[in-house]
Amino acid sequence: MPARGSTRPSVKRSRRKTSLLQSRNNTTSGRSAERSREALRGVIAEARRAQELWSNRSFSDRGQHIKRIRDHIVDHADDIARLISRDTGKTLMDALSTEVIPAALSADFYSRRAAKALRPQRLAGGSILFANKRSYLGRTPYGVVGIISPWNYPFAIPFHETIMGLMAGNAIVLRISSRTQQVAGELQRCIEAGDLPKGLFALVNTAGSVAGTAFLDGGVDKLFFTGSVEVGKSLMAKAAEQLVPLALELGGNDAMIVCADANVDRAVGGALWAGFSNAGQSCAGVERIFVERPVYEEFITKLRTGVENLSHGFGDEYGSQIGEISTEEQLRKVNEHVEDAVSKGARITARALPAPEPEGRFFPPTLLESVTSDMKTMREETFGPVVAVEQVESVEAAIRKANDSHLGLTASVWSRNRTHARAIAGHLQVGTVTINDHLMSHGLPETPWGGFKQSGIGRTHGDLGLEEMTQPRVIVDDILPFAQRNMWWYPHSQKVYDGLMGVLHLLYARSLGMRIQGASRALRVFLKTFQKE
Repeated sequence: MPARGSTRPSVKRSRRKTSLLQSRNNTTSGRSAERSREALRGVIAEARRAQELWSNRSFSDRGQHIKRIRDHIVDHADDIARLISRDTGKTLMDALSTEVIPAALSADFYSRRAAKALRPQRLAGGSILFANKRSYLGRTPYGVVGIISPWNYPFAIPFHETIMGLMAGNAIVLRISSRTQQVAGELQRCIEAGDLPKGLFALVNTAGSVAGTAFLDGGVDKLFFTGSVEVGKSLMAKAAEQLVPLALELGGNDAMIVCADANVDRAVGGALWAGFSNAGQSCAGVERIFVERPVYEEFITKLRTGVENLSHGFGDEYGSQIGEISTEEQLRKVNEHVEDAVSKGARITARALPAPEPEGRFFPPTLLESVTSDMKTMREETFGPVVAVEQVESVEAAIRKANDSHLGLTASVWSRNRTHARAIAGHLQVGTVTINDHLMSHGLPETPWGGFKQSGIGRTHGDLGLEEMTQPRVIVDDILPFAQRNMWWYPHSQKVYDGLMGVLHLLYARSLGMRIQGASRALRVFLKTFQKE
């Protein structure tokens, strides 16, 4: 099938596009001056003072502030979605469905869930030897949490982490990409609607090249970073110098496995959504599809038609399904990956029609076939509206190919047999597997988010995300405070030694006689714990 459109779309600016860009770049609302390292230290110090008071408030009190933020989002949802669309180039539908609505859901969820997820827990006893001890596990906030967030979902990603951190009792210092400062300003207005204590939340504009080191040098107690593998590794090295804990989400090259018994129509719809939503700029978007031979022709035929019928255009048009690539740099990378694949034998078998106004950072949704494992699009994160499809002979082959990656964020399995699908999911080396769906778990606030391998470390979202915002503290309580001493305290003697050996025999000796003798020796030493020396 002949390809539609050119390999390298035009990036000229039309008059309308220029006007739109000027609207983005000239609007002062939401833009802030860059903070120096010294100024950032001051921000962090102020946040620490506010956090000391905030952490003493009840979960219920904190939740009331977060619910005000939720209500503000609901009341201004359309305005927020339009601003996100203007600032990023994504469609209004993408802005509303993948950023605004998930933000409101997360604010509601964490305001209700944090108290239960972080409540103290009594730990089960490990041995009768310590029957007089009661151990409890509690969670305590880190203090000041730094968040460095990316440009592809500049509202939803930092919002989730901010709300989790606040509900856990932390102060938050947030840096959103300098490429999406309008969204950053809007997010700040949403947080301000919660009427938080002064200094508890701070939005800072710090140059991307130094943001991570500036946060670490400035004294944050934990850093959450979403971005590239390379930057994540450098932050780990820097954080190791001060032993500052990190949570890293570093992207994916996600696979979709279509089994022979799959609902093909649903699988095609899922591939279109997960492969091309947000112009493919989703770390958990589908990039590689492995389809079993019996359904390959039906699947690929319907997928080609679906790709060709996609429409793309400026984000403020309701009918646009695919928006712009957010940056010129990313557009060049997508072009590079497609050109690399074609040069190595891949075929472009379907493409969406060019945008009605082709000027702008548009890349037509593109379907690649005859792909091989040495192509960049199969080895690296393309992060654009490009999907590569490969036929496989078996599910085992699909699993092997899906796992052949240094990344492991998400994957999906498509099958009418959900038991079979769950079995396949258990073999995939990724942080999240969805069955008969893809690119939606980030919107489930109860679902932990994070990956295997070089897709990152740690988790956000859900109970695990709340726990990541806290440190565990164990309290061991003795229920016999009137006892004078423990058996193993000073002074030591042969009787004490024999008594402790008796405890061991009482618990684990193989013969009944040794257990009885052990019990006798242990009891004599135990009774002495109530006597003063």
